[in-house]
Amino acid sequence: MDPSVAFRPFLEQVESSLLTQLGGPSPRPEDTLLAAARHLCLGGGKRARPMLVKIFGDTLGVSDAKLVDAAVSAELIHASSLLHDDVVDNGMFRRGKPTVNTRWGNIVAVMSGDLLLSGALLALSRVDARLTSTALATVQEMTRAAIDEVQARGNLELTLPQLKKIGEGKTGSLFGWCGLAAATVAGNEDAARRFDAFGRRIGVAFQMADDIRDITGTDEGKPQYADLSSRTLNLPVILAVQKDQRLKRRIGDAWGWTALTPEKVRELGTAVLVSGALDEAIVLMNQEIDAAVDALGPYAQHESGANLVMWARTLAQGIALKGAA
Repeated sequence: MDPSVAFRPFLEQVESSLLTQLGGPSPRPEDTLLAAARHLCLGGGKRARPMLVKIFGDTLGVSDAKLVDAAVSAELIHASSLLHDDVVDNGMFRRGKPTVNTRWGNIVAVMSGDLLLSGALLALSRVDARLTSTALATVQEMTRAAIDEVQARGNLELTLPQLKKIGEGKTGSLFGWCGLAAATVAGNEDAARRFDAFGRRIGVAFQMADDIRDITGTDEGKPQYADLSSRTLNLPVILAVQKDQRLKRRIGDAWGWTALTPEKVRELGTAVLVSGALDEAIVLMNQEIDAAVDALGPYAQHESGANLVMWARTLAQGIALKGAA
């Protein structure tokens, strides 16, 4: 069963709290930053991070009331990073809608991202200072990973460990914080360590899944081969150029031009697709998921811990099927 169905009452609490933080049912129409934040945050998104907080909390027997603030803050931190990412990437669509930077401009997008981030940290400060401290460390790690990704663009010498480090920072650190937050509320240091490790490894797997979808064209949120078009190294591309030096030179030559035509992008993407790198990428993603499950230790045997395992395995099955299609 889809965990989001079982956890719907909790997610409804999260949605209600998000609405309240973002101005309620009748926000001031002249508040541009709030309108931009609502445009991204309300009525869209998988709420993966709030659901993770809930599953982690259930594993430790923490009540929903003690988890909502952490879940909402995780979603706001994530949304803030998306607003900033869309400015960096000049993104045009997010969750099936024009991005905030497309509709209101880069200044509003950056400032609305800052508004969400400060709101998340302020909410946490009223709950537990330890949560604020670890959330700040997480935001710092996410920021450094984001600039590492930007600086790695066009660098065909990027290694797999470097790519995984970026994925851990951008995605895994916040997934890990979801577990850390639930364990902090529960006062369980062993769970905090294990949940953080699980979140980090599953975050790397999530990033690998995004990379795979970029090549297969199964990501509804962006066009196929978008990473190649933006000169962004992803997992299948790294594996493909490691296998084929001629393909490496072709991509390097294409990236050396000021503009890439859609035809050239498709040509290079097809070469990556048929290189066998996709199957290797799926294997590596599954290895990350296995490592994440191992990190849970005894918590994987708990009824709610099994939901974490199921959530991770569902990711692998879905990507593997799409990759083979």
